[in-house]
Amino acid sequence: MLIADLRIFLAVVSAGSLSAAGRQLGLVPMQVSRRIAALEEELAVRLFHRTTRSVSLTAEGEAFLPYARTLTDTEDTALSELRPASSKVSGVLRVTAPSVFGQSIVLAMLPRLLEQHPDLRIDLDVSDRVVDIVGQGFDLALRVAPLADSELVARRVAPNPRVLCAAPAYLQHHGQPTCLAALEEHQCILLQAVPRWPFIIDGALQRRRVNGRVSTSSVDAVRAAAVQGLGIAMLAYWDVYQQLRDGSLVEIELADAGAEQLSVWAVMPTRRYVPARVRVFLELLESDLASQTL
Repeated sequence: MLIADLRIFLAVVSAGSLSAAGRQLGLVPMQVSRRIAALEEELAVRLFHRTTRSVSLTAEGEAFLPYARTLTDTEDTALSELRPASSKVSGVLRVTAPSVFGQSIVLAMLPRLLEQHPDLRIDLDVSDRVVDIVGQGFDLALRVAPLADSELVARRVAPNPRVLCAAPAYLQHHGQPTCLAALEEHQCILLQAVPRWPFIIDGALQRRRVNGRVSTSSVDAVRAAAVQGLGIAMLAYWDVYQQLRDGSLVEIELADAGAEQLSVWAVMPTRRYVPARVRVFLELLESDLASQTL
């Protein structure tokens, strides 16, 4: 199996047609078609449904896609390790990140990353769903929730404690709670995925039910509701750090309960053959987060 054929396969997937892939690679459509046909013959499966204007992956093509990416990534990594240190970082970095973290942190750093590495391209999935990074061919997943047991490789990027916070106007009108029992007198904005709020009490993690008239499935909506003065929110630090800085939200500390200490994690398919594009992305992310004082 030729790596060059795999790169043609990936180009067709990305471009959506043989002619567009040919333009990217400097090949005529007939050459692209022949190499795809040769790859299909070698694999003994059909990889694409073809029409006169476009192509789409078959079920077998979908199953083969992450393996093709892994094989080409392995070659890229091997070459980058053997080339001089001054060689350029290139290729497509496929990253998935939670919606708020992805929009407020990752997108903000991309202009500098792309300026430093002009041959790098970014495919960013911003979603709160847990993505199968192996099955869907991602290089990296950024996660801010507690990690489930997994065979994937996880690398801690930065601390990300939970924060109780509210708008100054809300606290001025309703007062600021100073202990856990005082929360019962306040409106709490509920994230539906976290029906009980986690606190560290006497050194142990405990979950307490809180009351509120507003609940939502979106971290972004919880934050917006808190800024609007609708109540007290519990969110991770990196979801609200900008609002804590500009004063639109104020952190609340309780005398008898502490915050759960979470982290930002980088999750990768394997510890071996980490592409240079992943390394430079994580180096910049870690630098950015370290510069923001908790």
